[in-house]
Amino acid sequence: MFSIGDFARHGRVSVRMLRHYDAVGLLRPDRVDPTSGYRHYTAGQLSRLNRIIALKDLGFTLEQVRSILDDEVGAEELRGMLRLRRAELAAAMAADAARLAGVEARLRTIESEGRMPSDDVVIKRLPAVRLAELSGVAPGFDPGDIGPVIQPLYDELCRRLDAAGVRPVGPGIAYYEDAPEGDGAILVHAGLPVADSVGGHDFEIVDLPAIESAATIVHRGSMDDVLGSEQTLARWIDAHGHRSVGYPRELYLECEGDPATWVTELQEPVAAGA
Repeated sequence: MFSIGDFARHGRVSVRMLRHYDAVGLLRPDRVDPTSGYRHYTAGQLSRLNRIIALKDLGFTLEQVRSILDDEVGAEELRGMLRLRRAELAAAMAADAARLAGVEARLRTIESEGRMPSDDVVIKRLPAVRLAELSGVAPGFDPGDIGPVIQPLYDELCRRLDAAGVRPVGPGIAYYEDAPEGDGAILVHAGLPVADSVGGHDFEIVDLPAIESAATIVHRGSMDDVLGSEQTLARWIDAHGHRSVGYPRELYLECEGDPATWVTELQEPVAAGA
């Protein structure tokens, strides 16, 4: 027999918690001294306590915990619940981290407003190019939506090109369209330039048409921070009497190693303002 204090210590819980579990009928003491009212527990009750704490930490209410324990859930079933809850928590943490990164990127954009040089914007003609490409759908055009889609596309495209013995003849080019699904979804095209003689394999061959007039700016650093460069480009387009006529292409001039060292040219098609 253990006193409530000793039992709490062995179970790594508080005495107050044990009293609460007793009050709600979740874990009764094995014996209560009729004179002093002191609660006493046995070592065998640690098993039930462990299940209560595990289920509570999985997010179940105490009422749900009681129902599960009454059904005599075994250790393997509990472990399955734990695996599921762990996956849910990991996904939630990843989503929270992505949201935080997005907020930080947006804050950096706000802090850099008016300070990013716009004299680096150049109007140029973009030549037609033949691409080997793979495509996927992103839920939106935010960098946090595009990144998780485009990187796996490029990884898979490179694998397929290697398997086909095809070598790219230039840096990667990504371009975007509104997805047929609507609701702001974006069709992401991840492409690599290939020779004109390359035929189709388990990737698409697309002849990307020339763009007669594109406003371009070089973005240095991770694409997670591309928003500042995009908005600098947008302000330049508006200030110089042009009109955007489509999503910008991205020409990946340097994309190896640390993302902080990446160099990407943003190429936004424009026309004379109305």
